[in-house]
Amino acid sequence: MKKITTTCPVERSLDIVGGKWKVCILWKLQSEPMRFGALKREMPDITQKMLTQQLRDLEAADLIHREVFMQIPPKVEYSITDFGRTLAPMTDFISDWGVQHSKRIEAALAALGRV
Repeated sequence: MKKITTTCPVERSLDIVGGKWKVCILWKLQSEPMRFGALKREMPDITQKMLTQQLRDLEAADLIHREVFMQIPPKVEYSITDFGRTLAPMTDFISDWGVQHSKRIEAALAALGRV
């Protein structure tokens, strides 16, 4: 595991929430707890392996909580922690920005060959 040596607050923060999926997962869990399958349906482009890894990382950072319900079949539910809720202004801002600038974002993604 790589040791972080920077004191830059942006770099340190992005090391925890950076990547394509973590902010999206946090945003989706803001409104209600969700099971793995529901998260996967909400993000059809993420692989099962990647979703599992991102959830583990967010849990290890205490941004989400994983609760296992002892029943048959087993049920696992993910929810945002109080610490994770402190990121709500950021995830809401990113969502609002995406809506407000959707045409420019689509054009940028097309220029990058991602649409």
